[in-house]
Amino acid sequence: MASITGDLLLLNPWRSFSYLDQNGAFPCIQTKTKEHKQKHKFTLSSKTTRKGVVLALPFDLSPPPIDHDLLDIVATEGAKVSDDGIVETFDNDDQAFDAADNGVVVADLSHFGRIRVSGEDRIQFLHNQTTANFECLHEGQGCDTVFVTPTARTIDIAHAWIMKNAVLLVVSPVTSRSISEMLNKYIFFNDKVEIQDITKQTCFFVLVGPKSNQIMEELNLGDLVGQPYGTHQHFSVNGMPITVGVGNVISEKGFSLLMSPAAAGSVWKTILSQGAIPMGSNAWEKLRIFQGRPAPQKELTNEYNVLEAGLWNSISLNKGCYKGQETVARLITYDGVKQRLWAIRLSAPAEVGSLITIDGKKVGKLTSCTSGRKENGYFGLGYIKRQTVSEGDTVIVGDAVPGTVVEVPFLAGQRSPTRSSSS
Repeated sequence: MASITGDLLLLNPWRSFSYLDQNGAFPCIQTKTKEHKQKHKFTLSSKTTRKGVVLALPFDLSPPPIDHDLLDIVATEGAKVSDDGIVETFDNDDQAFDAADNGVVVADLSHFGRIRVSGEDRIQFLHNQTTANFECLHEGQGCDTVFVTPTARTIDIAHAWIMKNAVLLVVSPVTSRSISEMLNKYIFFNDKVEIQDITKQTCFFVLVGPKSNQIMEELNLGDLVGQPYGTHQHFSVNGMPITVGVGNVISEKGFSLLMSPAAAGSVWKTILSQGAIPMGSNAWEKLRIFQGRPAPQKELTNEYNVLEAGLWNSISLNKGCYKGQETVARLITYDGVKQRLWAIRLSAPAEVGSLITIDGKKVGKLTSCTSGRKENGYFGLGYIKRQTVSEGDTVIVGDAVPGTVVEVPFLAGQRSPTRSSSS
């Protein structure tokens, strides 16, 4: 049989980091020190090609629970951890926020929900329950998809990875349980679908910033650099599974890492050793708002539909019936979208829920607000009626807070789909 050979640079001194073979075995290759950066050869089975190598684990990242020592590790680095086990800050929020623009940060998003959907009918099931076209995706690919109500009101955005025997969904912490319950509710008697919450059995990190690619190259994961959003591959760290994917929840750039809790500590320390700045959840929330990524219970609620939220990249207009499809089709056909999500640069803090006005007339509502860079000004997200503002226009938020309407990366990157497109 033919084989593919490549170079392997290990994550840690005396730690192995390797592709899994097709049977899920973990080739164990070791090197001595980071300074040596010794490279080793590895061989892949002939049933794959270098373009889009996907070697799935037999259990698709649902290992048994393992003691989670990552919080002990980050605590030694000065992290402040909430009672719920969420890393809130490393007391470096400004530094981390700047690094997201100019360097690279690593954030522990293990508190985000991870749902494993398995069974023979899993693709058709998710195809019918969410807005994306799952039937056009193949193993090793991924996408964003939106959970909506029957009237297309927004619940959450999920990032999906198509694995060999399952689909992994990454969702917001506040919706993980309700989405699992909702999916189970829609499994009918003859459906071969299983829903499993694997949040506690896994850890989830993201890399954000222009130097993310450099870290991937240093870890010998350069094959993923430049690949389409959602592309992912499986590896092992000292015999423990890890999946690395393109994209990081708030951007199609950067990377995501899903792993066993037993591997999380060594992976975290290795990423920091490559120059990444740790980011806590407080700075992550600020980054979310500055990027313009809508969040459940804020921009994604029963008040707003999926098109008002501007989530065009997650919507297919070509697939058959799915929950909310009729409403989406009518909104597009009759140009029924009445408002859209904008970012607003504010001169002072404003309370979430405040009205947005122009010349004393209500045109929208503020949904998120945070302090600006290094406490310079404030920044928010809000829904504003269509055809009332353009980028650069001035609005009033609340009683008397002036704001300037601006574009932000996540929303600006949403591309309105056409019926001829396949996704």
